[in-house]
Amino acid sequence: MLKMKAKTLVCSGILLFACVLPAARAQLAGIQPLGSTVEENNDLLHGWSVRKALVNEPVYNDNNDKVGSIYDLIIAPDRKATYAVLSVGGFLGMGIHYVAIPVDHFEIRNGNLFLAGATKDALKRVPEFEYNKLEKATKPSKVSSQ
Repeated sequence: MLKMKAKTLVCSGILLFACVLPAARAQLAGIQPLGSTVEENNDLLHGWSVRKALVNEPVYNDNNDKVGSIYDLIIAPDRKATYAVLSVGGFLGMGIHYVAIPVDHFEIRNGNLFLAGATKDALKRVPEFEYNKLEKATKPSKVSSQ
């Protein structure tokens, strides 16, 4: 009977410690949560994902011909999507031509992306986009602990 009371007290203590510690830690000054708040998570549920909504999605011209697919989006330093990189042509990953097109050239009609006046041949004549010409984002310097 004494062992049972001791186990109950230990379990109660662990449970109390587990419940009180996070609440106490949340009140300490200087601790920044890495995740988002409940309100921010709710906003995320109503947002959309570039990966799921745009990447690999077909792009059509005015004749409803598929002229390419969205391969990537380029984000400018002001945090705005400025260009969409299209993959044009190719078969089984060979012969693909990548071109950068300003995002304001696209229209969305009935849930599909359209690029007015585009043809595969015209897009293949556009100079190819090369990632190695992009500047890499500067890495933040390490903070030294003193």
